[in-house]
Amino acid sequence: MAGAKENVSLLFKLYCLTVMTLVAATYTIALRYTRTSDKELYFSTTAVCITEVIKLLLSVGILAKETGSLGRFKTSLRENVLGSPKELMKLSVPSVVYAVQNNMAFLALSNLDAAVYQVTYQLKIPCTALCTVLMLNRTLSKVQWISVFMLCGGVILVQWKPAQATKVMVEQNPFLGFGAIAIAVLCSGFAVLASVGGLYTSVVVKYTDNIMKGFSAAAAIVLSTIASVLLFGLQITLTFALGTLLVCISIYFYGLPRQDTTSIQQGETASKGRASGV
Repeated sequence: MAGAKENVSLLFKLYCLTVMTLVAATYTIALRYTRTSDKELYFSTTAVCITEVIKLLLSVGILAKETGSLGRFKTSLRENVLGSPKELMKLSVPSVVYAVQNNMAFLALSNLDAAVYQVTYQLKIPCTALCTVLMLNRTLSKVQWISVFMLCGGVILVQWKPAQATKVMVEQNPFLGFGAIAIAVLCSGFAVLASVGGLYTSVVVKYTDNIMKGFSAAAAIVLSTIASVLLFGLQITLTFALGTLLVCISIYFYGLPRQDTTSIQQGETASKGRASGV
């Protein structure tokens, strides 16, 4: 039975990994495609609003299924939502930040290729790391610090000579796109401290580890690059390829579990104690 549970757990993790990768890549490509169409553009604020309404309806549906009855459903809403105004006020802060972040994503993908966006947006990792160090007094391992600087170097290479999309005919402003990503990255780093964005992401965070999430991010970058070449005629440069490789490697190393040095330190202490006793 234990072996069966492990197999199910592994399959579920692989399922989460696959879906998370496809969602990240498909979202970016679809958004880029709709923002570079020669037809009349839709308002990004409308799209963001509709997305949040859909998530609200899904959340209400999940809550209704978990409570099991209309009475318990009303009680749960009254106690946890209507009866907790302070908690609602606290949650409103990351909510506003996420709204700004999502609108910046639309602006960025209107001016940058999907692959360039995917790579550059990984700056959210060092931004979040700095927020946790400065605000939560957490520490990073040497490998994580090296990964952060490696990731920044990779993004610099990607932005040094950005890859051009030959099939996109609309006017673009790369500086505006990078500025939008910068704002989105800052919002992401701040908002992660308060809540986890997205319903599906919460499931992934619970059932997968950092290595799998890092692999998913790298796989999404690769898929976005392939799709950009096929759909938008992206011309991959040497600096883009090297920068993307650095970013993918840094994501992997950043997600590696930190080595537990407690037992090593205890062993060294015991050895010193025996040596002093002798």
